[in-house]
Amino acid sequence: MSTSKGFDGAIREGAEIGCDCVQVFTSSPMMWKGKTIKEEDVAKFHAAIKETKMGAVLTHGIYLMNLASPDATILERSKQAYVEELTRCAKLGIPHAVVHVGKHMSSGEEAGVKTLGESIAWVLDNSEGSDIAMETDAGQGTCIGHKFEHLGKVLEMNKGHKRLRVCMDTCHIFAAGYDIRTPAGFKKVLDEFDKIIGLDCLIGIHANDSKYPLGSQKDRHQHIGDGDIGLEAFRFLVNEKRIAHAPIYVETPEMETMHAENVRRLRSLVK
Repeated sequence: MSTSKGFDGAIREGAEIGCDCVQVFTSSPMMWKGKTIKEEDVAKFHAAIKETKMGAVLTHGIYLMNLASPDATILERSKQAYVEELTRCAKLGIPHAVVHVGKHMSSGEEAGVKTLGESIAWVLDNSEGSDIAMETDAGQGTCIGHKFEHLGKVLEMNKGHKRLRVCMDTCHIFAAGYDIRTPAGFKKVLDEFDKIIGLDCLIGIHANDSKYPLGSQKDRHQHIGDGDIGLEAFRFLVNEKRIAHAPIYVETPEMETMHAENVRRLRSLVK
């Protein structure tokens, strides 16, 4: 939800369209430096959560970060930016901050994953409070995180740190080649996720259909049921007890006019 009317405004607008969980940016996603959050903003935010009985709130890190970059300057700037994000997140009392894990550029997947793991270790050592939530990726360009093994390796490098978690994006994993279009297919993917990462690490799900077919490695979100994933996958998603602990967020296009409809479509699938 947009924070153009403040963090409290995002919560209230989310509640108005039927949400019981909301994702926000704590700063502009296209700027390195975020604004300082004032105590009055925090107070209004918590008042809105209490008034609306909002169940969960998640933040998303800025798009400029690349925690897998082979460029030392970009890498350092990215680590600092994520620490700042986690600091803002903690000030607001939000438990998790989602991050796109980054691109290996020309260094290769293995080197990119190694750099990511080291970056995450540094961020954990230099921050406190809110958790890191690595997002599964579509694999576009040189992005890493499109294989569960990438995130599993980072968890292993950081010895399963209690503040290191994962957010699954349905569009991304489908674009990466994980076929979730049938209950059997979705179950197989969850089994693989559980084996490599662990469903106990899953703190949230981005429910997005895909504009492109399975394995396309293109990150293009579509409205629920209108894309190549199709409606049945989301029926399984909202009814699967193994992931019932993870709040579901929509990041579909045309937020102002279609978020309410996409939330309604998901709710209509609940048994």
